[in-house]
Amino acid sequence: MCPAPAILTPPPVAAEAFSDAGAAVSRLEEIYERNTQFLRDRFEAYASGEVLTTRVRANYPFVRITTLSHARLDSRLSYGFVAKPGIHRTSVTRPDLFRPYLTEQIRLLIENHGVAVEIGESNEPIPIHFAYRRDINIEATVSATGQSAVGRPLRDVFDVPDLIAIDDAIANGTLQLPLDAPEPLALFTAARVDYSLRRLYHYTGTDPEHFQNFVIFTNYQFYVDAFVHLCHERMGSGQIGPDAFVGPGNVITRNVRLGGGTIGIAPERIPQMPAFHLVEPGDRGITLINIGTGPSNARNISDHVAVLRPHAWLMLGHCAGLRNTQRLGDYVLAHGYAREDHVLDHELSLGVPIPALAEMQVALEQAVGEVTGLAGFDLKRLMRTGTVASVDNRNWEIGDASIFRRLSQSRAIALDMESAAIAANGFRFRVPYGTLLCVSDKPLHGEIKLAGMAGDFYRQRVGQHLEIGLKALEILKLQESERLHSRKLRSFAEVAFQ
Repeated sequence: MCPAPAILTPPPVAAEAFSDAGAAVSRLEEIYERNTQFLRDRFEAYASGEVLTTRVRANYPFVRITTLSHARLDSRLSYGFVAKPGIHRTSVTRPDLFRPYLTEQIRLLIENHGVAVEIGESNEPIPIHFAYRRDINIEATVSATGQSAVGRPLRDVFDVPDLIAIDDAIANGTLQLPLDAPEPLALFTAARVDYSLRRLYHYTGTDPEHFQNFVIFTNYQFYVDAFVHLCHERMGSGQIGPDAFVGPGNVITRNVRLGGGTIGIAPERIPQMPAFHLVEPGDRGITLINIGTGPSNARNISDHVAVLRPHAWLMLGHCAGLRNTQRLGDYVLAHGYAREDHVLDHELSLGVPIPALAEMQVALEQAVGEVTGLAGFDLKRLMRTGTVASVDNRNWEIGDASIFRRLSQSRAIALDMESAAIAANGFRFRVPYGTLLCVSDKPLHGEIKLAGMAGDFYRQRVGQHLEIGLKALEILKLQESERLHSRKLRSFAEVAFQ
């Protein structure tokens, strides 16, 4: 038999028990920083021409809890406890970024089960790409054929992302564990989180550190323009609350209350789905992302935002009104979704209902009333509640008759391309979701978008629509977190981490 190849690793770290959540997270940080620094040091030596005769490896830290009882926990929260006795574990990345989140999750585990958690090194290797906060630039040292300056492929020396293992099996409920293997504690493994952290910067042009806990997705640049204008006004007025405004390229404008000023350089090219962040202490501000047109974009970006565990996300955009009684500029509050977009059919069966969430619906309806000053029948005339159909064909109007039949059977009152994917991924990843759309055309009734009409419509409605979305998120912020992260989004065999 051939001997196993030697592997160069940092000295092993024994698992240690902690009864204090803050101390546990500090230990996670120590292990993570030590191991990623080890990889960076070895990589930089390798890139400089040092000959390495062994593989180099360092692993992510883990959180582990062991429980022995089937006793039912009387917790008003839908998370913070394990569903059955046994060993539960998850690997962890970027504990510095997730410190408040990890501290809360670990604190609840300790309090609910009355046992310590263990912190140690997992058996999940850290890919060399993920040892850096941003994508490493290896073009100078690695050729197009994958050969390094010292003549060996990168993956012969370092671990690289394993796309077979980086999946959503936990969130999708398809994970098949070997007998007696530890149960997962979280929806995402460390490498899956790291993959999305890098995708977020790639698509939005901003680092994950700037993302806030309340997210708005939109499909029109008009909303971005209005949001940017509003945020700059708030920065210049010294308003209490937001501390800074961040745009693509990590351009940061500080509130004049905190000294003002702008740092950073905007990118030469606008990223594919630019993000803008109205930053508040504790990440309680608002992030707005222009996802552009189409369900693939909607699914793509929400796949990645989900790893940040936001408290809520909203879809604000334009739609086609399908009812004769609707007028241009009316609002549609989605209480159901006809999923004709197909981007999540494999992960979430079409037989799975995507329910309206009461907390989100109430906040949106209240916000429409407060911003417009309408109530009762007048409010109902302006905002209709019903099913939104999302399609994958922008030219659905000239499709075959079957699409019209399905729209009629679903009782849809509006149609767009993104809302169902945003809602379905919120359901799938346990992120509270809601949709408020604005009718911009009525193609079934001969009212189609024309350049001049569209310009007037957008100027009149976008500001109000955005104000309603911001007001709804402010209402949600005032609610206790357990009301948002409710049991309606949790399965009967659920991970402990929110």
